[in-house]
Formats: sequence, C-alpha cells, structure tokens
Amino acid sequence: MTQTLSEAEAYADADASAGRLLYAAELVEENGGFTLVLQDVDRGTVQTTPVPRSMVDKLPVFFAALKAKCDPGERRRRR
Repeated sequence: MTQTLSEAEAYADADASAGRLLYAAELVEENGGFTLVLQDVDRGTVQTTPVPRSMVDKLPVFFAALKAKCDPGERRRRR
C-alpha cells in the first residue's frame, strides 16, 4: 500500500495558526479493504492497521460518543 499524508501535511501547514497538529489520521479504502493510517507528527512516525468494514460502518457512532464525552457544551446540555 502506498501511504501518502499530503492532505494531513497540507492541513498542518495551512492551519498552523489554529494550533499545533499532533496526530493525523486517515481511513484509506483500497481494493475493497480499509486501512487506518495514523501519523505522529512530533515523532515523524506512521502506523497502519487494517480495519474491518463493520468498524468502518460504526465510526460515526464512535465519534459521536467521543465528542459527547469530551465536549463540555454537550455535558452541560444534558443536566
């Protein structure tokens, strides 16, 4: 698999004023399979792992749960 992080690198360059990019993640579909690519920007390392379709389908649910736990505005609204 060819790994390109040009989008993440472009984001890091273009949005540097908004904060420091620590990690960049991409989900790549290739030949019917999915691979998660995680770049540690500080260390300059890249890790990859295959991801089953069932997990890919659940990503919006996982993200919503993470956002709900981490977003202080979401917590205040529930009380």
